[in-house]
Amino acid sequence: MKDRSLSSIEAVVDAHLCTGCGVCAYLSPDTQAMSDVKHIGRRPLPIVGVTGPTTGAAVAACPGRRLEHQPGALEGAPFDGEWGPVLALYECWSTDPDVRHRGSSGGVVSAISAHMVTSGAAVGALQIQASRENPLRNETVLNTTYETIVAAAGSRYAPASPCERLDLVEHAAGPCVVVGKPCDIAATRRAAELRPALAQKVGLTIGIFCAGTPSSAATEKLIRDLDVDPAAVTQVDYRGEGWPGRFRVRTSEGPAGSFSYAEAWGGTLTKNRQWRCLICPDHTGEFADLAIGDPWYREVTDDEPGRSLVVVRTERGREALRAALADGALAGEELPLSRLPESQPNLESTRGAVWGRVLTMRLLGLPTPRFLNMPAFRLWWKLPLRGKLTSTAGTWRRMRARGLWRSELETTGEPT
Repeated sequence: MKDRSLSSIEAVVDAHLCTGCGVCAYLSPDTQAMSDVKHIGRRPLPIVGVTGPTTGAAVAACPGRRLEHQPGALEGAPFDGEWGPVLALYECWSTDPDVRHRGSSGGVVSAISAHMVTSGAAVGALQIQASRENPLRNETVLNTTYETIVAAAGSRYAPASPCERLDLVEHAAGPCVVVGKPCDIAATRRAAELRPALAQKVGLTIGIFCAGTPSSAATEKLIRDLDVDPAAVTQVDYRGEGWPGRFRVRTSEGPAGSFSYAEAWGGTLTKNRQWRCLICPDHTGEFADLAIGDPWYREVTDDEPGRSLVVVRTERGREALRAALADGALAGEELPLSRLPESQPNLESTRGAVWGRVLTMRLLGLPTPRFLNMPAFRLWWKLPLRGKLTSTAGTWRRMRARGLWRSELETTGEPT
């Protein structure tokens, strides 16, 4: 029987609830290290010679087991709090045409991060970029110059553990920007609450809208579907060079093939997301200072310059955005709040479905995360009957297919 209390990192992993963020490895570096399990994602594995469960701060900060808005955080929030704290909504883009072209939408994540550094508001940005040793994998770096920050522009739809290297932020010479998926930012906020030395160095958090993390094996399959040997690949781009951009592969001989965004994300990648992503209510970075995604209310054309939807969630985020606009690092305008659900039309139903999925897990006796002050029942109730049935009976079928009654690592083999 699984540990329903989820009182250790090992229990979270066994229950298929790990997000792969890496915060446990940061907070308990003597017991945990992150590894890539090819068919699942990044996972904390015990360091050789260490026995016994990992508990304490590592568990307290784990977003896989708990996400919580503090009482009052959603007071006065629009949409009955179902989109988290929202102070304002903007549509922006980088004024650097190269950054805008290479970015997944408008290059705003890179532009704000770089502006924070060049303006002296931060000394660096903790980011994910393609590994210098293996272009199919990711690595976490603290970039400290305009050039290195914007060089990391573009989505990386593969496992990443940015919180594993929060030590780079904690020991930096001054405030830093932290960029990550919603779960990464939630973990960063909780770790900062537990670690005052970290809190002093987190100058801004930027959450990237996220629909889930595909496995490393998913990227390899996409490459093979292009009749390319993954071992021959020198560069992988998931998006960019126009909006929404294409999945593109290069080898030492040059461009080797591509898929459209719809073909890549809507096909192989989305079908190979980790289980915890399918029961996550936060796809829009509710715990970040600024949350950035795609303005899908617009008609998509591959030739259109990208634009980014920017959700201002805190006053600190508002200040950073206004400074970037005032200094000309960004261009854009404020939008009516109604554009938020219009830009992400599937997320209301997705959050409602999550409520049904978690309920199904609980009824079947499986450990589940706790989501506090994150309203979702109303969204489930609004689903048509078919949607309600899919979120419950369909979840049971998915759980059987994924073997959720067994330990996660037992279902896939050895880490790579």
